[in-house]
Amino acid sequence: MPLKKLTLKPGVNQENTRYTNENGWYVSDKMRFRQGTPQKIGGWQRISNNTFLGVCRSLWNWITLVGINLVGVGTNLKFYLEKGGVYNDITPIRATVTLGANPFAGNGTTTVTVTDTAHGALNGDFVTFSGATGTYASILNAEYQITIIDDNSYTITTASALAAGTYGGSAVVAAYQINVGAEYAVPVTGWGGGGWSSGPWGTGGASLITFRLWSQQNFGEDLIFGPRGGAIYYWDATSGTSSRGVLVSSLGGTVTLTIATPCVITLTTLLPAGSAIVLATTGALPTGLTAGVTYYLSNVSGVTANLSATPGGAAIATTGSQSGVQSIAVLGDVPVIQNFLLISDASRFVFAFGCNPIGSATQDPMLVRWSAQESVVEWYPQSTNQAGDIRLSHGSEIVTAVQARQEIVVFTDSSLYSFQYQGAPAVWSSQLLGDNISVVGQNAAIIASGVVYWMGVDKFYKYDGRVQTLRCDLRQYIYGDINLSQAEQIFAGTNEGFNEVWWFYCSAGSNVIDKYVTFNYFENSGEGVWAYGNLGRTAWLDSGLRDYPLAATYSYNLVNHEQGNDDNQTGTTLPINAVISSAEFDIDDGDHFGFVWRMLPDITFRGSDTASPQVTMTLIPMQNSGSGYNDPISLGGNPDATVTRTSTSVIEQFTGQVYVRVRGRQMILQIESNQIGCAWQLGSPRIDIKQDGRRGNS
Repeated sequence: MPLKKLTLKPGVNQENTRYTNENGWYVSDKMRFRQGTPQKIGGWQRISNNTFLGVCRSLWNWITLVGINLVGVGTNLKFYLEKGGVYNDITPIRATVTLGANPFAGNGTTTVTVTDTAHGALNGDFVTFSGATGTYASILNAEYQITIIDDNSYTITTASALAAGTYGGSAVVAAYQINVGAEYAVPVTGWGGGGWSSGPWGTGGASLITFRLWSQQNFGEDLIFGPRGGAIYYWDATSGTSSRGVLVSSLGGTVTLTIATPCVITLTTLLPAGSAIVLATTGALPTGLTAGVTYYLSNVSGVTANLSATPGGAAIATTGSQSGVQSIAVLGDVPVIQNFLLISDASRFVFAFGCNPIGSATQDPMLVRWSAQESVVEWYPQSTNQAGDIRLSHGSEIVTAVQARQEIVVFTDSSLYSFQYQGAPAVWSSQLLGDNISVVGQNAAIIASGVVYWMGVDKFYKYDGRVQTLRCDLRQYIYGDINLSQAEQIFAGTNEGFNEVWWFYCSAGSNVIDKYVTFNYFENSGEGVWAYGNLGRTAWLDSGLRDYPLAATYSYNLVNHEQGNDDNQTGTTLPINAVISSAEFDIDDGDHFGFVWRMLPDITFRGSDTASPQVTMTLIPMQNSGSGYNDPISLGGNPDATVTRTSTSVIEQFTGQVYVRVRGRQMILQIESNQIGCAWQLGSPRIDIKQDGRRGNS
């Protein structure tokens, strides 16, 4: 018989049995498809020896006006700016407090108790002390992580032991960073679990403590960022990477007060009439004004205005001799809580999704607000600006949003909307694109080549002008082995160099991400192909401003993907175990067995950086068809799909042919590599077959 060419269909398919997917691929790990044939993926290399604290869930890359390349790194514990491989801590400060006299209590160990009434900290929060004096000042004036005792005290662990006694002096200042979040969703049952009044009296419910998710985007050279369910923060590039982010609501600048009837104020930050402000003071305010009280701007003319006690109310008169400069402590119209942030490409508006309405601190999960054009501080809608809001009606909460071509695609938990810029007076309009859809989490949607792809709770979708179900050849495999209680951990990323979208998720029973699935939208004449594997990553960023795609790892560092051929995540070079296994294909037709005695492997090792790259190729013949060959990474199956004698051959770059002795009706082809420096791509192997008796003969 002539040589039989094995040209298998691109893509991995587990939507049916291994035999039904004849002439296709069934199992993969660390593999992709290129020009229709399988290829080992590239390696990864850590960007530096440095690490960060916490599990990273958000990455964003941009360049400042002076050419500094930065990556925002949001973890469950902190927020960093990566610059040159160094992680600079810019986590905002929640509160700065002067403690009572000698607030540190030693007991002869490194566990030190700190007293601060109503400190507001959570277990694991960070605090930085300054101003401590005395014997242990050099130890105490540092940053520490907190272990809570009660509402008024906590412990820290110092570098060396403090003798029994109290220390610190009378001028210790504690700067508390914003509260930390969980690294994954934590189930809560019993009393306090579930919604209020959601079940019979005395019966506990069930719910999840969600973990920390960030959204971030650059506003020019600066950065706007915030945690889901938290406030909006701003980092100013001109202050450098040693400065921390601050609340956007604290960016009101100063006012110059002129005592008069009514009082006249001169602003340093342009704000519209009706804006709410709260004045701080380092001294006394004029009679008629009080620090910490919300006032509203009226009669605004450029940078001058009056103050009113209520929106649109009468201007306040002042008396006394306290004219001068005071600061605006709070801009009252800036959202105090939000679930997702985005900055539009059209005219640069800051969007807050799932935020509080103006005049209320209560979160509305379906409300969208946007700032005035080119402003991060102006949120009060007026005829003189384009700030505004829309409340969506389909769904119970806004989950996420993606900037697409000439529109912003907004996801609720059941629908898809399009936001388009209209200009004044409507500014932004919303249009319902699809209903009864799902998205598993904030980071599960991505745009690639002008198309929005996302992962739902039971299937994949795409939006290219219309909402469509994305055909997935691995749907049963993925959703049959996934932990949807950790769905919010799922995230998507693009690898544009290979026309791929990646999704990372937790397998069933796992609380950490350990699996991925890829969709190549270019292969197979644009129909796309799928592959899957095992890999632990927590965030991904494909940026044209860096040489390689970036990913965050459970080693608390960032790695460049597609750099080299190996695993250099921790500084020790390890091989990448890459494997692909075909579905069953017939060796011979009719009731005859086939005897394969020779194989021409057709593998290229282009891109390898080892002198002798090699793979292992295995031919697995079967007497009976079925989905049951239990190879090392398959799901197992039918034990009646009897495997006869297999043949394993080491294939090197100059291997032209190998001699084998296998006999069966069907066959599985498997290729695997586990060698440092090895890169490879399969071509079209050929096998030499002889007819070898009828079915049932041994």
